[in-house]
Amino acid sequence: MLKKVSQRLLYYLIKGALVVVPVAGAVFLILWAVASMDSALNLTTHFLEDEHGHPLYIPGIGILTVLIMLILVGMTFTNLVTEPIRAWLKRTINKIPLFNTLYSSIKDFTEAFVGDAKKFNEPVLVVVNETGLKKIGFLTQRDLGKIGLPDEVIVYFPYSYSVAGQVVVVKAANVVRLNMSATDAMKLVVSGGVTGLE
Repeated sequence: MLKKVSQRLLYYLIKGALVVVPVAGAVFLILWAVASMDSALNLTTHFLEDEHGHPLYIPGIGILTVLIMLILVGMTFTNLVTEPIRAWLKRTINKIPLFNTLYSSIKDFTEAFVGDAKKFNEPVLVVVNETGLKKIGFLTQRDLGKIGLPDEVIVYFPYSYSVAGQVVVVKAANVVRLNMSATDAMKLVVSGGVTGLE
């Protein structure tokens, strides 16, 4: 009887952990990221002091500052910055060696997710070797003729449980389009194959 009760309690403990741990982990990571960004960008600590002379920290001011700044920059670039100015800015950035590489990589990666020309929106299945091993990835470049690879494409393979990934060039014939949304494909790969098939 005692053994049955302890087994049942252990079963409930595991079930409870399966519910609470992912929720708590996701909430913790979001709160940690928001709090870290808010703390790092909180301007009140530089200008305001409390009655004891210590920097005054007002929660939320850093995030609010970033949101307002992004909206203002977006409005300015959309409505006031003309094409010649954009071209001049691009030329200027291209002349700065290290900054150019970092800027263009981050810009392209960001635009791939949230820009007008989203790149990670075509999930594919790639035959990797002669044994039939296949990997799920995202087709990011269809035409490589400019670099002398007319029959090849570029596929991005995200790593499971990571924000990193791998870019590979493969034969177009080895790439098959998947019948699933890009969101579900990304969830499937990043979760290590655990989620994304609902």
